[in-house]
Amino acid sequence: MTSSVSADTPPDWRTLAEIPLLATLADDRLRRLWGASLPRRYAARQVLRNVGDPATHLLLLLRGRVAATVTTSVGRVVHFGNFVAPCALDKVAVIDSGGHTATLTALTPCAVRSLPRDAFHALVDSVPSARRHVLRVLADQARHQQARFAATVTLRTEARLAAWLLGEAGASSDSRVTLSGTQESLADLLGVTRVTINRALMRLRRDGLIAIRFRTVSILAPELLRLRASG
Repeated sequence: MTSSVSADTPPDWRTLAEIPLLATLADDRLRRLWGASLPRRYAARQVLRNVGDPATHLLLLLRGRVAATVTTSVGRVVHFGNFVAPCALDKVAVIDSGGHTATLTALTPCAVRSLPRDAFHALVDSVPSARRHVLRVLADQARHQQARFAATVTLRTEARLAAWLLGEAGASSDSRVTLSGTQESLADLLGVTRVTINRALMRLRRDGLIAIRFRTVSILAPELLRLRASG
């Protein structure tokens, strides 16, 4: 198994080992996937794929952060969440050969490898351990989405917000969360209104659990925030 690669290291084939979907592959397989994929770079706010676009390639996000959104028939933008590198984007669309399930927009400059769908399908078909791992990753995501739906229905906004902040902070080393979108996009993600999310942020700040400066939220009391997240 390949060792972890520093975030400061320029992406190469070893970076693929950091993507959960590919984490169990041996080095020779990772090199082959790297050779079969094409490099892509996207500027902040650039659209990688639009909802409904044919999913002909699996997008492997090596650096950066991407938002997944859908615009409804009445013009409301529904924010499904953000993807943080390293990860594979919109795997379901590639697996079922349907169109992309959301519009993918770069929130920061992004480095991507574009792997042809047929190459990914061949990997899953020919390597049983890779197939089992892909199924496990998809099952974990399905459970996460189910838990998120249950939280949206049953938990107070403050608890949902606390859980989201803790989850986002888990990917950072300094307990800080950057709000890459507006409060309205965060409200859409958590299934509430902008006013409701603003009030929840203010309560958490008033109680000394977080500090807010511009678009950055610093977690000051993670243990107490976990108690809030428990509802």
